Amino acid sequence: MSEEKKKIKQTQKEADFKPRIRIKVKSYDHRVIDEALKSIIEAVKRSDAKIIGPIFLPTEIKKFTVLRSSFVHKDARDQFEKRIHKRLIDITDFDPKTIETLTSLRLPAGVDIEIKL
Repeated sequence: MSEEKKKIKQTQKEADFKPRIRIKVKSYDHRVIDEALKSIIEAVKRSDAKIIGPIFLPTEIKKFTVLRSSFVHKDARDQFEKRIHKRLIDITDFDPKTIETLTSLRLPAGVDIEIKL
């Protein structure tokens, strides 16, 4: 009995599995990343695929401390930071037309995109 239940559960998991495209977008400027997301979402909606997101991921902050003077003034320092904004979009119920539109998409400069199938 227990082996039969395991087989049934496994076949249910396989039936529930839906392929998806996961797009991770990164940028230093949040306005540029929002423009890129708009163009991605419009292109995907034209191909009749389902969109989950955009999901806002935590902003990565990198801080740097630099000495102003090279020798005497140890206390005089400047601090700089880089903020990396991230978003995530999942696309389900897609077809080859969707993949083709995503690869031919023109996005603004300064946007890094990772696409996983």
